[in-house]
Amino acid sequence: MSAVIPVCEGVTKQVLNPGAPGAKAVSKGASVTVHCTGMLTDGMKKFWCTQDPGQRPFTFNAGVGQVIAGWDAGCMTMVLGEKSRITMTGDKGYGSGGFPAWKIPPNASLTFELEVLSIN
Repeated sequence: MSAVIPVCEGVTKQVLNPGAPGAKAVSKGASVTVHCTGMLTDGMKKFWCTQDPGQRPFTFNAGVGQVIAGWDAGCMTMVLGEKSRITMTGDKGYGSGGFPAWKIPPNASLTFELEVLSIN
């Protein structure tokens, strides 16, 4: 496992699988499809996984604010085939409102394991 590196203030990344050498990088505005497991950093309690029964990969446009800030920042450093663990402080996640539907408390630090499946 690689070292934990800072992405930006409040966001770190640990590469679990680097993807292929020379693989296409995520770019601003690109349509990115990922497998994702989201966890509360405190206790690593899972709240969402695209590989659970009934779920499917998640697609979003990178770097344009369609997802929480920490996820966007972490994804913008990834390449096709890469799997990384992105950890963020509460202000880079769901902030003071939390996300009650997924039982994410206010200002919770979050960890996401993301795997880039496609970039268009």
